[in-house]
Amino acid sequence: MYHIPVMLKECIEALNINKEGVYVDVTFGGGGHSAKILEQLGSKGKLFAFDVDEDAKRNVPDDARFVLIQANYRYLKRFLKLHGVTRVNGILADFGISSYQIDEPSRGFATRFDAPLDMRMDRRQIVSAKDIVNTYSAEQLQHILGFYGEVQNAKTLANKIIEQRAIQPINTTKDLVEICKSVSKGIEVKYLAQVFQAIRIEVNDELNGIKEFLIQSEDVLQDEGRLVVMSYHSLEDRLVKNFMKSGVFEGEPDKDVFGNFEHHLKAITKKPIEASQQELKHNPRSRSAKLRIAEKI
Repeated sequence: MYHIPVMLKECIEALNINKEGVYVDVTFGGGGHSAKILEQLGSKGKLFAFDVDEDAKRNVPDDARFVLIQANYRYLKRFLKLHGVTRVNGILADFGISSYQIDEPSRGFATRFDAPLDMRMDRRQIVSAKDIVNTYSAEQLQHILGFYGEVQNAKTLANKIIEQRAIQPINTTKDLVEICKSVSKGIEVKYLAQVFQAIRIEVNDELNGIKEFLIQSEDVLQDEGRLVVMSYHSLEDRLVKNFMKSGVFEGEPDKDVFGNFEHHLKAITKKPIEASQQELKHNPRSRSAKLRIAEKI
């Protein structure tokens, strides 16, 4: 197992597990949450897990009740249907990047290594961070840096990237870090993290993937089924909060011809659950985690 699962106890309790039920862990990763779900399931229970990362296969448990689906969670309904499943008792999502991905230099997610500028969670996809940094216009770069990374001087950095790549291509994480350092504002480590986060979100189309997943999760859950979602970024958390509350990501919720809301989730958490002080000491990754729970009605 390659990372400590965040808020493990809280996530498992939130799922309200039925021993003979069918559950989905859409972000398998190191397998920590899945292992705990399997502990709670009986012999007739079933757990399906999703992960696009090839490396996740090494964490698959030897358990007949478990199935790993190597696909993005944005295709939740399609792949569950392929396995003959149309309704489930609970769905867990942990949108954090795994420690393994950050700690493996070749993946290009971390600022502390000199590695190819990659950042693809699914290495079968064509577009990488290198493509984005070397081909996007100044306006496109400014948008993703400002919107996804909340980089204060996004325009300055975007122009600096354009200027540098005209001299030579930006091929490695070190190349990008050096450019960032030349214009960074505030705490350098935080600045670099914001830049890398922004590019990673764009590479993996993360926000659109989350929207598609949330919409399908409502359809897939059976009555009284639980949706348990952990986010680490304000943009992700806002999508989850709005969807659980009203079934839309922004604006007014849809109503049927009788004026009733066409939304079948009830938010269990008014405010997100955050990691305890004890967990924060042992697992720094939990610092920005926000856990929200909803139930199908």
